[in-house]
Amino acid sequence: MRILLFGQKIKTDDISIIQSLLHHLAGAKAEIYIKDSFLEQCLEMGIKPSKIETWNEYQDVVRLKPDCMITLGGDGTILNALTFVRESQVPILGINLGRLGFLASIEKRLIADAVHNLIHGMFELDVRTLIQLECNVPLFGETPFALNDFSILKRDNSSMITIHTYVNGDFLNSYWADGLIIATPTGSTGYSLSCGGPILFPQAQNLIITPVAPHNLNVRPVVLPDDAILSFEVEGRTDNFLCTLDSRYEVISADYQLGIRKCDFSIRLIQLQPSSFLKTMHDKLNWGLDQRN
Repeated sequence: MRILLFGQKIKTDDISIIQSLLHHLAGAKAEIYIKDSFLEQCLEMGIKPSKIETWNEYQDVVRLKPDCMITLGGDGTILNALTFVRESQVPILGINLGRLGFLASIEKRLIADAVHNLIHGMFELDVRTLIQLECNVPLFGETPFALNDFSILKRDNSSMITIHTYVNGDFLNSYWADGLIIATPTGSTGYSLSCGGPILFPQAQNLIITPVAPHNLNVRPVVLPDDAILSFEVEGRTDNFLCTLDSRYEVISADYQLGIRKCDFSIRLIQLQPSSFLKTMHDKLNWGLDQRN
């Protein structure tokens, strides 16, 4: 099995975990390729893989045709990995070295079991919808898509902005707010949730519009079918605003014509049994637990 390893920042507490993963993958005779920037950190931290092969960019992912990519970090690491995977359909297995970990669902103590199940095909593929940004000015280079959310936000400490929003060309609402979030079902447990948006199951074929600190108290999140095409006009007292796709951002102005639609391709996440969305909700949000005593 050919496996790509990807990570962003190594903490001291992560050293033994990474060494354990490399040990189990080597024992399973997996063909391992490590992201070059991640390998540099490994070597600096004293982690020395027995056989060093590297990869660097999207073209390497296409050329190597790996069976999967393993990410070491939190959900943000998976979001960053997507910019390399793109439409290649390479499935991603996330090992959680962060905190909450909705996407990176494999706990560090389960690495040995995770490698065993992965090598022997004992897993399911969870297909997740992406959204794509279209604009009259090129934004976000070759990766104008997001797994979690797209947002338009005011910049710095400026006053609130007005975002005129349209659904399939029809006027929906003018949001006077600090910003507006368009979230996928996957992103429903992220930024949108912290702003009062609903939780959707990953398989739901919907998009969520969630205002950020709206001035109109009668404005609430809206759930739409994911075949809707959304467009926006932004205005405010300042000249510039922020536009984000997951953890990436660009500075825009009122001249930018923005549109969001469902992406033409999806992302596949590896889920090991008995992992499930409900179990994740129970574990991460403490649902079903009485903590009063």
